[in-house]
Amino acid sequence: MNTAKAQLHLIHGGSYTQREAAIAASLSRLPAALSNVVILEGLPDGQDILLPGDNLHISRIAPGCFCCIGNLSLRVTLNRALRQKPAHIFLGVASDAHLDQLTLTLQEPAYANLLEISSQSRL
Repeated sequence: MNTAKAQLHLIHGGSYTQREAAIAASLSRLPAALSNVVILEGLPDGQDILLPGDNLHISRIAPGCFCCIGNLSLRVTLNRALRQKPAHIFLGVASDAHLDQLTLTLQEPAYANLLEISSQSRL
């Protein structure tokens, strides 16, 4: 049984395309055999840069501050992603307005044994 925590990479700010490109660049530096999940807030504003595959699962969540909408869409999507036991989860959010609250949510007991926030990048 794999008990390793998923490494969470939080990317915020910039446009949807900039966040997607930053995530694609990070993924290109990881071994292709790793299972990874990408969760992007917002709707694509052009051609998708990331495409799902055997080891890459992509979820897109409609725009809206996760904190202000009660984190429900994020929690459901994140819980589904964690069931896949990914090595890395990339979370791209549009605004850093409530980043502290989002970080606290990701550190709650429900996620403490499953996630480790390993990086934050502002675009």
